Amino acid sequence: QVQLVESGGGLVQTGGSLRLSCAASGSILSINAMGWYRQAPGKQRELVATITRGSRTNYADSVKGRFTITRDNAKNTVYLQMNSLKPEDTGVYYCAADGVDVSGTYMRYWGKGTLVTVSS
Repeated sequence: QVQLVESGGGLVQTGGSLRLSCAASGSILSINAMGWYRQAPGKQRELVATITRGSRTNYADSVKGRFTITRDNAKNTVYLQMNSLKPEDTGVYYCAADGVDVSGTYMRYWGKGTLVTVSS
């Protein structure tokens, strides 16, 4: 099995910063793209940012210029630095990783999520 464990969520005031981390472990052979998604109350899960193994990045328009996604391939870890946070950034942030496990199965793995709350 492959596990993704997120950390770094919490409560912050508008304009503040948080850094999320997500570490993948378990029966992993390789990981390709990793990313962050979020789900606000009453809304569908949406893409926040993704990063390829070669560090090519993609961001939702709503976070461009404020959020930065990075990864450490040696540690199978992805980070999300969030600056200038707004109340509309509030939600549960989920880590995702596209990879192959030891059985040869290629699939998208998900973390359980970490809550980010931005107060106005």
